[in-house]
Amino acid sequence: MADDLRYLRLRGAEILPHVEALGALRLRVFNEYPYLYEGTMEEERDYLATYARAASSLVVLAMDGDRAVGATTCLGMLEGDPSFRACFERQGWPLSKICYLGESVLLPQYRGHGVGKVFFREREDHARELNASWTTFCAVDRPADHPLRPAGYRPLDGFWTAQGYEKHPELQATFVWKEIGEQAESPKTLTFWLKQLAPCS
Repeated sequence: MADDLRYLRLRGAEILPHVEALGALRLRVFNEYPYLYEGTMEEERDYLATYARAASSLVVLAMDGDRAVGATTCLGMLEGDPSFRACFERQGWPLSKICYLGESVLLPQYRGHGVGKVFFREREDHARELNASWTTFCAVDRPADHPLRPAGYRPLDGFWTAQGYEKHPELQATFVWKEIGEQAESPKTLTFWLKQLAPCS
């Protein structure tokens, strides 16, 4: 199925005509476990403005015809979220050599057909264009007995490991959002995964 989709590669302000579609995808997918995110389109516009402003950003939209069914994002860590930058600075990492992989979101019926691998490949190629040596992303930490964990839920740790990523428990950040069942926003802990990039062949 990955080969049946069309991929739009957008940089910086090129994202602006697609903000509503990307925001709708994020709201739908991140409402699922483990993020349980209850956001608004206004919050999405504010978040995505970072990518529109960033000279180092790349957004890839997976299109089924004229419909956006998935998306992935990245940008240089120097233009990323300040709390994420601080997490790496405290550990002595060179921010200019890190590309932050923001998210990959994909509608359920398109999962398991190789699109996730395409998303990683696109972002890692972009990271090399930025002369980055490392790519990183973070994932929310949830206990195995979380009350909203669906039956049969399978974490993506195995998939991420297969793509060459290693979890770094010493690299954690806190992000605030409102989740299902909450009356107000609360802080959540996220742990980073990293991969050292091989040079272009």
